[in-house]
Amino acid sequence: MYDIIIVGAGPAGLTSALYALRGNKKVLVLEAKNYGGQILNANKIENYPGISSISGYDFATNLYEQVKNLGGEVRFETVVKVNDNRSVVTNKETYFGKSVILATGAENRKLNIENENKFIGKGVSYCATCDGNFFKGKVVAVNGGGNTALEDALYLSDIAESVYVIHRREEFRGENRYVEELKKKKNIIFLLNSTVTSLLGNEKLESIIVTDQNREETTLKVDALFIAIGQVPKNEIFKNVVDVDEKGYILSPDGVHTKTPFIYVAGDTRVKILRQLTTAVSDGSVAAVVAMKEINE
Repeated sequence: MYDIIIVGAGPAGLTSALYALRGNKKVLVLEAKNYGGQILNANKIENYPGISSISGYDFATNLYEQVKNLGGEVRFETVVKVNDNRSVVTNKETYFGKSVILATGAENRKLNIENENKFIGKGVSYCATCDGNFFKGKVVAVNGGGNTALEDALYLSDIAESVYVIHRREEFRGENRYVEELKKKKNIIFLLNSTVTSLLGNEKLESIIVTDQNREETTLKVDALFIAIGQVPKNEIFKNVVDVDEKGYILSPDGVHTKTPFIYVAGDTRVKILRQLTTAVSDGSVAAVVAMKEINE
């Protein structure tokens, strides 16, 4: 019997584990993939208070090692069900806890066009910092208009020969300072009011078709397409114990409790105004403190 079972080893989940372990609780963290979540792929973090600059890998690894050094148990298993009695079923085992914190984050949103899955790892990527170096001196494209897309384009501009930035609207959703930095780059080409509609190639991606608002098509020869159009939560398996909104994010009246007693939520997986590293670790600490308080009572 664990005091707290945490589903997800991103910043929110690992912060929950850190606080719970410091509270002398028996903690299990379950993670389907790698520790760190999305932040693991960030080239640089420069908006975290007190840290001028750190790579996402270093930040995630430091946090993971903190948890392990405190005696935290982390198992890389896929959770398939959470029951209202706080039992958690994975692809390997069933675990029992006095409380459960859901901190599964969100995954990359796909374009959902033909050949997208076929070319993943063969020219289609969702992580510029992971795969950008494979395309040094090549022609690449970034699809998206938020901070992630703009940061990806900036990162790739120092690696690739040229970078197309494709966005479906006239104005970007990301911070203006990134846009201004991109405008100063000589190898950045903006394609606004446009969307990627086709991916072409044989064994790997060779070109993309971009369609503008007038439905005019342009074929671009590119070696890679980096897709950065947002994220989707992974909460389907939790619907028996939580309520979700129309986008699938977990509803919480106060940002920590769910509809089921002793099942809590933290991080990007819940409905919230801002999804940032700072808000994820904040959620994680609050969820752990609330869980400890209520199981003690």
